[in-house]
Amino acid sequence: MNVWRRKLRLGAVAAVGVVSLVVAACSSSGSGGGSNSASSGVPVNGGTATVALEAGITLSYIFPFYAITNASVFNDNQFQWLMYRPLYMFGNNTNTNVTINYPLSTAEPPVYSNGGKTVVVNMKGWKWSDGESVDAQSLIFFLNMAKAEKANWVAYSVGLLPDNVVSYKATGPNQVTMQLNKPYSSLWYTYNQLAELTPMPLAWDVTSLGAKPGSGGCSTDSAADGWAKCKAVYTFLTAQAKIASTYATSPLWSVVDGPWKLSSFNTDGNVTMVANKNYSGTPKPRLAAIKFLPYTADSAEYTALKTGQVDVGYIPTADLPQKPSNSPLPSVNPLGSSYYLEPFFSYGIQYAQPNFNNPQVGHVVRQLYIRQAMQYAENQPGISKAIWRGYASVVSGAVPTVPSNPFEPAIEKENGGQGPYPYNPGKAKALLTSHGWSEVNGVMTCQDPSKCGTGITKGEQLKLTFVYSTGVAAATATWQAIKSEESQVGIDVTLVGQSFDTIVGESAPCAPMGPKCNIQVFAYGGWSFDGPGFEPTGEPLFATGAGSNSGNYSDPTMDKLIDETHTSGSMTVFDNYATYAAQQLPYMWIPNPNPFLIQAVSTKLHGVTFSPMFTMLPEYWYFTK
Repeated sequence: MNVWRRKLRLGAVAAVGVVSLVVAACSSSGSGGGSNSASSGVPVNGGTATVALEAGITLSYIFPFYAITNASVFNDNQFQWLMYRPLYMFGNNTNTNVTINYPLSTAEPPVYSNGGKTVVVNMKGWKWSDGESVDAQSLIFFLNMAKAEKANWVAYSVGLLPDNVVSYKATGPNQVTMQLNKPYSSLWYTYNQLAELTPMPLAWDVTSLGAKPGSGGCSTDSAADGWAKCKAVYTFLTAQAKIASTYATSPLWSVVDGPWKLSSFNTDGNVTMVANKNYSGTPKPRLAAIKFLPYTADSAEYTALKTGQVDVGYIPTADLPQKPSNSPLPSVNPLGSSYYLEPFFSYGIQYAQPNFNNPQVGHVVRQLYIRQAMQYAENQPGISKAIWRGYASVVSGAVPTVPSNPFEPAIEKENGGQGPYPYNPGKAKALLTSHGWSEVNGVMTCQDPSKCGTGITKGEQLKLTFVYSTGVAAATATWQAIKSEESQVGIDVTLVGQSFDTIVGESAPCAPMGPKCNIQVFAYGGWSFDGPGFEPTGEPLFATGAGSNSGNYSDPTMDKLIDETHTSGSMTVFDNYATYAAQQLPYMWIPNPNPFLIQAVSTKLHGVTFSPMFTMLPEYWYFTK
């Protein structure tokens, strides 16, 4: 997921010293029976590269300040970031790097002083496509909007940015100085706070089309008027962002600072971008355009690949040979010599997210032993091998294990990587029966409410409805397998399929037992740690009240351990958090497709890799003849 702001669809899909993030190489690209991306040919400028979207996915939201209901790696990393560069970019044109990329960022590395309470951000002085500078005011515009509309910002967690900023101001045309409420770890604050910011042009600081840039007043607003000007600008921009049919023609969204700008946009998913001739960064695009093509099923996408209709696409799991033990790529390329293969790793986790505030089952999933039983019942190694053909890794906690990174705690490596709750249906049943449940007609039924847990009544049955995302056959098969496995221990799971966009649109956190808490278990996929939160400290997902905490999980100990990772760069402090998360099961872990996808690239197209941060960089791509 992808939300995640990076929500990720399943199957596609007080110390201030900086910790060094060293990521081990996972593979070499270009193997697997196809031609290598560095093969011979004369590079040419121009041409349109066609890119297949994952089945069931469309690019659907353009405004880079949004709530969780518009959050996905597809909308931001692979759509918005091409046009509107965040303050700090992550990943590079390789398939392993998960660190910050300052050369591709709109600002220089931040400078911390005053024991970690003062941060200075120096903008590089890039230009928006209308000639305006990407400067201090561009950054302050976003900060002001975050102050005004934090409840509608997917990156917001109570007490964090913008709450932890006491003051900020332009201390030069290209410099913003921020005073924080206490010392923070420079690693965490850069990776999980500053990286959430996206400079915005004054052309957006308006309340009507055609208005003078900056006339909305948000970029100069303050708390003195209750941020009234910013609220009005936000209301206008959000309304415009809902009119997808005008994305390519609106004078708002045509003002970009990234290497690409929108040329055409169709709500059915057909999207074309052209090179921004005024892009300040490097490299400059060599392609003339990139065209995204939608598909309702992965079989249709694969047919397009086999018939040469797309330059970049993915091979569905069902059409891949079994994964070799020593390579992320198949030993035989099923597409032959017209395409070379590249692994697309996911720096993330996959899960089913119980809704702790659901009126029907919230009181049930709050019981840790029930979550433990659900995890014991799930055969992750079996699902990975049988359904994903080995192209999936076991998930056992809140920290990714692929690509290799320094954050993974020892507890996640236990039991062959299954963590503290390896597949064991016998243990699952024993947990339930020891807490007052027995099977009645194949379904666990509470017989002793004093043991079953708070709120659970005598005769209540253990039934849950999972709402899962459709379109990818292997993902559907995964949920069907989990349904079957849970039934073996007396847990009755009902599956309801919806599109990924529909589920994400329903995933806003809700009040305890409120009327909008109708989903019992969110099973859309998972989370990729590519913002909000590039250091996997967990506040976007597990902190009480966090904007991406769709399941409304809340635990004081978890909040405390997360908070401690914000002010200390100690790996021991991080490990304490990560270990607790693995033990407490805020979510039910499921296999993470890794490689997330096996991508196929036309042998005529070069420079193409797939970042585990989902950072898409087609400015590196070029055709040969």
